Amino acid sequence: MLAAGYVPSPSWLSAGHTSWQLTAATLVGLMSLPGVAILYGGIVKKKWAVNTMVMAFAAFSLVLVVWVLWAYDMGFGHSWLHLGSATRGTVLGKPGPVLDHLHEQSRAVVPQAGDLAGPSLEFSGSTLVYFQFVFAAIAPLLFLGSVLGRMSLKAWLVFVPAWTTFAYTVNAMLLWGGGFWAQRGALDYSGGYVIHLAAGTTGFVAAAVIGPRLRRDRESFTPNNLLLVAAGAGILWLGWNGFNGGDPYFANADAAAAVLNTNLAAAAALLTWLFMDMVGGQKKANFLGSVNGMIVGLVAITPAAGFVNGWGALLIGVVTSGIVWLSWNKAAPRWRLFKRVDDALGVVHTHGVAGLTGGLLVGVFADPKMAEYWSTGPHGRLTAVSSSGWLYGNGHQVLVQAGAALTVIVWDALVTFLLLKFIEKVLRIPLRFSAEELELGDVAVHLEEIMPPEGARRLGESRGPSGLGGLEPGAVAIPEPSAAR
Repeated sequence: MLAAGYVPSPSWLSAGHTSWQLTAATLVGLMSLPGVAILYGGIVKKKWAVNTMVMAFAAFSLVLVVWVLWAYDMGFGHSWLHLGSATRGTVLGKPGPVLDHLHEQSRAVVPQAGDLAGPSLEFSGSTLVYFQFVFAAIAPLLFLGSVLGRMSLKAWLVFVPAWTTFAYTVNAMLLWGGGFWAQRGALDYSGGYVIHLAAGTTGFVAAAVIGPRLRRDRESFTPNNLLLVAAGAGILWLGWNGFNGGDPYFANADAAAAVLNTNLAAAAALLTWLFMDMVGGQKKANFLGSVNGMIVGLVAITPAAGFVNGWGALLIGVVTSGIVWLSWNKAAPRWRLFKRVDDALGVVHTHGVAGLTGGLLVGVFADPKMAEYWSTGPHGRLTAVSSSGWLYGNGHQVLVQAGAALTVIVWDALVTFLLLKFIEKVLRIPLRFSAEELELGDVAVHLEEIMPPEGARRLGESRGPSGLGGLEPGAVAIPEPSAAR
């Protein structure tokens, strides 16, 4: 109980809004850990499950450290690099740490929101820093799906913080931090472009540069545990309530509408994918197909969740699911570019194509009657702050959305290519595992297996001097008859 004369917080801080932002951020964090780790770990071959988890947990940790030391201010801080006018052309904020008492406990400000929502946010800076961190952290975990089964851990540990610094922060500033495209009215409610289009682009380029998996791994990549896939997918779906529901920065009606629209789009996209599987392709509905449809719907509604009404959400789910199904099942097998690039989990389709389609469709379906915030006008009258798309007389919005998308694609592709080449040619860090590591997987890379087979010499079973079951340091305990799965 507080002593007389003390209050828990300054008058500007709302316990309700703060609680919702921290809850929403935690839901987004759960999408990464354990959500994506479990989902991807269940989809990959058994021999790569541990590596998937290690790379996911490592990336999440790396992004947090980078985020608080310099990257947050690059995406949401004061103008540093800009094209033309500093107020209209910012592309990057000035880097710096956000660990002092002022950054952590003073009132949060969002440059994009300008005179309306920026100064009126009712939670602390640390709340906003953490909320934006979990968005930054999930991006590399998504494009991890493109390079599973061959990207070396050493290269990954360098690439993730570098990509966060040079690619993600630019995306965030351009669209969320008051930068170039935000000032021109580009709409990206929760990251259809900043996160998903970026992940699809980065994953595809990285897969092309690093090269394919072993041929037999590529030809036979049977999931090792569909039950884990279901658990990961479920965490991802429900975690998305925080992903989209937290982005108004208030626990308001638009947050609730965004949550409902998110689930509507996911359900519609899942059912559309199942239907298309049943009438085309193998004429059979399968669980992995439904998961793909679910993810496509969640990705597609992300840039639009609080800007469109329920009808728009349903249409976005159906249309995007159909387009991505065609790109994966019809275009990819025929187009030489898709055939030559080994995108292990199809991230370019489920995140890249879906994010692009959803971002363009918000330019069509954005409803001016969907109020994100309210402003007080003359005589105290409340006026809705909203956006309108082509269906409501603003055809220009589609062009703005296309311009923002093209910027993200070109920049992220360029940064990804240059960073990977720098890591390989200058730092001399191999981008791929060695031939032996590619063959054996987890047992060679991490001295661990997700489920050692019966009869395996389990690591640490009878500890010798090295602590590895009597093996010499650096030796690998190989299951019998073979570790490859």
